[in-house]
Amino acid sequence: MADQRPDEEDAPAQARPTPLGIYDRPQTEGITNIEIIAIALSVFWLLASGLFFLLMPSGDGNAEPGSMSFVMVMLSVFMPVGMIWVAATAARSSRVMREESQRLQTAIDAIRHAYIAQNHAAGAGSDAASITRKLDEIAAAARKTETVLATFTSRREPEGAPQNARVAPAPQPVDDQPVLALGTPSEDIAPPLATADFIRALNFPETSEDEAGFSALRRALRDRPAAQLIQAAQDVLTLLSQDGIYMDDLQPDRARTEVWRQFARGVRGRPVASLGGIRDRSSLALTAGRMKQDPIFRDAAHHFLRRFDKTFVAFEDGASDADISALAETRTARAFMLLGRVAGTFD
Repeated sequence: MADQRPDEEDAPAQARPTPLGIYDRPQTEGITNIEIIAIALSVFWLLASGLFFLLMPSGDGNAEPGSMSFVMVMLSVFMPVGMIWVAATAARSSRVMREESQRLQTAIDAIRHAYIAQNHAAGAGSDAASITRKLDEIAAAARKTETVLATFTSRREPEGAPQNARVAPAPQPVDDQPVLALGTPSEDIAPPLATADFIRALNFPETSEDEAGFSALRRALRDRPAAQLIQAAQDVLTLLSQDGIYMDDLQPDRARTEVWRQFARGVRGRPVASLGGIRDRSSLALTAGRMKQDPIFRDAAHHFLRRFDKTFVAFEDGASDADISALAETRTARAFMLLGRVAGTFD
């Protein structure tokens, strides 16, 4: 029995609900000041009415009171009491409404502050996550850009082609050319690059067995201006292939050689608009989106456009119409048409 008493004493404490603060229901008060005042006024009025009717002279003692006079007496006694309690009830309801409104406003303020604090915390976390994600994307794009293939990724491999065929790496252009003993750079004594080799190199080897294409590419890479253009073209075509854009899939509208020559002489705008002969909407949309979102791609594209412009000016001076037409059919020229149209070069 003695062991059961502590449990019985703790039972009410365990059954007691946990207070919820401003979210808890208000405790109902038994009697407030309003009820006390109403009771006092009611008692006072009843006593005053009773004394009035008791002390009032009756007049003619033989006259019997009628029903109408009885009703009037009841009304004069109890109607003021009823009005007192109506006023008391209205005052109590008004007080309850004010308390509920105050509690509701307090709860709304607390919720708003919690929401603002949560948004600030979530915003800081999302900003850090977005910055980290962008840095990872830039690093991944930089690693992909450094991976250069000799056989261009701008060409789709035909079905059934052997997967284990190795592609011979293209020699990279060297910025610091060796200088001979007499101080003459090696490119000054090297034979000039043939136009056919230059055009063939800009189209890049067709397959891993394209010996003629690789030979032309090696000879072109010995020429410094041509090597710079080939490297820039290789970079942009590698980046374009990441979005599934391949130059072999594009069928541009051919521009006249006169338009190409006008472009080489510095004409821009509508007179040379036909050079942007790429009409593939999906390729244009993907390239435009990549230009806006990827700073690495945008820099590579503008660098390629500058190199092509500068190299083509020197090429056009001694090229025939057939040479210009052949160059316009290369993958490098198609990349120039696509990127030039997206960048607004022909507008």
